[in-house]
Amino acid sequence: MDHAIIEFLSRYITLTAAEKAYIEKQNVIQYYAKGSKLLSEGERARECYFVLKGCVYSYYLRDGDLKVTDFFTEGQPITPTSYVDKVPSAYFLECAEDTILALANEERNAELMRNLPRLATISGQVMQDQMNLQRLKYDEMIRLTPEERYRKLQDQAPGLLNRVPQYLIASFLGIQPETLSRIRKRLVGKA
Repeated sequence: MDHAIIEFLSRYITLTAAEKAYIEKQNVIQYYAKGSKLLSEGERARECYFVLKGCVYSYYLRDGDLKVTDFFTEGQPITPTSYVDKVPSAYFLECAEDTILALANEERNAELMRNLPRLATISGQVMQDQMNLQRLKYDEMIRLTPEERYRKLQDQAPGLLNRVPQYLIASFLGIQPETLSRIRKRLVGKA
């Protein structure tokens, strides 16, 4: 299971057997039950995560309404902006299902970079890729209709639609659950 981190890093650099072993040895693996909050609004994130199994979603509350901003599943890093900026978080991170995460913090990351300096050379590229991905998601939320966003989600993460409650999917798409139900019925009718 912890090979997922190696697979992720291998997108950027060819790791030696010794580097792989060192990375796997450094992982702090933690299990979280469905509904566990990893981060609450107003808290400062002291850890970043890598999803080994499960699903985490980010959201904020506006006038008591839940607004989902992202989902993170297997093989994806989660670096809260609060972790990077060292300020209180504006949003929550919560497990949508039982989840297993690899945890990192500044101290462990610094030790990893000291012992494997080649990783430092890719950290900028990893962050750039993650920022680009977030920018694309943001642009799509503005540019695409709710139905187009749903179809894109179907194409890119079909399993997600069966893993999390529909009200979370609807919130992520920026629509009401009833509207999502109508979109789904319409798309089934086209098939």
